[in-house]
Amino acid sequence: MDDFPNIRIRKIINLEETGLRFEDNKISGIPMVSNVYHLGIEFYHTGDEKNIEIKNIDLFVNADPKDLWKNIPGDPGDIFYKPDDISYQGKFLDKKIVVTSKRGRSHAHEGKFREDDFAVNELPADWCIVSVSDGAGSAKAAREGSRVATTSVNSFFNSSEVLAELDNNINIIYTPEDSTRDKDEARRNVIRTLYEGVLFVHTALDKTATDHDLSISDLHATLIFALVKKFSFGYIILSFGVGDCPVNLISTGFSEVQLLNRMDVGEFSGGTRFITMKDIFNDQMAARFSITCVNDFAYLVLMTDGIYDPKFSTENKLEDKESWRTFFNDLAGHNDDSAKVDFINDTGIDAQLSLWADFWSRGNHDDRTLAIIY
Repeated sequence: MDDFPNIRIRKIINLEETGLRFEDNKISGIPMVSNVYHLGIEFYHTGDEKNIEIKNIDLFVNADPKDLWKNIPGDPGDIFYKPDDISYQGKFLDKKIVVTSKRGRSHAHEGKFREDDFAVNELPADWCIVSVSDGAGSAKAAREGSRVATTSVNSFFNSSEVLAELDNNINIIYTPEDSTRDKDEARRNVIRTLYEGVLFVHTALDKTATDHDLSISDLHATLIFALVKKFSFGYIILSFGVGDCPVNLISTGFSEVQLLNRMDVGEFSGGTRFITMKDIFNDQMAARFSITCVNDFAYLVLMTDGIYDPKFSTENKLEDKESWRTFFNDLAGHNDDSAKVDFINDTGIDAQLSLWADFWSRGNHDDRTLAIIY
């Protein structure tokens, strides 16, 4: 009203229907129902208070888009039941890990299950592993596919014999005295062991399909994992990926960002790829594995596209330092919800990450899984 100092509003007709109130020249309150309300504003000029005029206006009240989404729980009696949301925090070598996996709004609206999954395990010989999977929305048992993918790959590497072989070959690779020929052979041996782990996952999925009278395509799911150990010469990170989920290594101060897996997007896409597909076991399979050695790191991050799409948009940004600074600023509470994930005073960080992952992003309502080693 500052622009009209000589105008006084006497009352607003029909305003009570909206759940709002008019006091001290201000409209306040929370509308009760989304609707179009026909209001009449009674006003007068201070120089002629007896001459009351009425201005008819329409007030449009739109619902908060978040409130339009239903949250229907999944059927607890379903054969492949899984919780809608799950979070985890714990130790990971001499570092810590926090993970959250949340059912997307699109699934919650229809009472469908979360199709993402993850698994974290401490292994023999001071190894640790984290795996993440995104079940395909088009596959009727994808939620079981993602569960089997993550648990089976972790199970394969939960073997003293397998890890001893990895230890031996990795020590050869990073011992200066060993010959180039020995190092090359050791690298091939490491990749072969990782390949055997991934093949074990495919076999487990095939068996699951047979046991439940399904096609393996009914279990379509992506898979990424990071198998990590701290050696005297640095942290060794063995990683793999099939599908469109990234594994990223972030150095202290964001001085360097590395994408540790080949993603099936862009020139590699040709349709989404899944761990259930036989044709990924081809001559190009070795490119899906990586062996990384670093003295230290700030964060090791694995995520599904429910996080990646709204927060990074394109694959190129996954190797962009400023994009990662922005992402961690978001995690630090610089977002519309002021939801903060505290990596320093990290008591209850699993609940914090779960709350943060509820962020609103128009058009992005997929399941969201995010794992951060810090």
